[in-house]
Amino acid sequence: MTDPYDLAGLQHRLAEFAAARNWQPYHTPKKLVAALSVEASELLEIFQWLTPEESARVMDDPDTAHRVSDEVADVLAYLLQLCEVLGVDPLAALAAKIDRNERRFPVGEPPQG
Repeated sequence: MTDPYDLAGLQHRLAEFAAARNWQPYHTPKKLVAALSVEASELLEIFQWLTPEESARVMDDPDTAHRVSDEVADVLAYLLQLCEVLGVDPLAALAAKIDRNERRFPVGEPPQG
């Protein structure tokens, strides 16, 4: 039995979903980045006018929690599709970025900016 939350498996499902609908011509890097930006903006819209305290409790309301979860899923879906098209391993890219940030921002130094 495969793990339903396996990253590679989810990327494969997304690719199969797009292929079954002949969407590959529309899944260019530029269009995927644009869609990713739109979905991230839709996630931002949920939080736009909330206070920091309200934003910390956003998942307490079932309707809002559902909207947040859906938008997070949309953002992740477009990001994974972009990675697939460009041949980027998202987990390796994240690990490398964390490594660089740990060197750039050592523990105990005040934040920059």
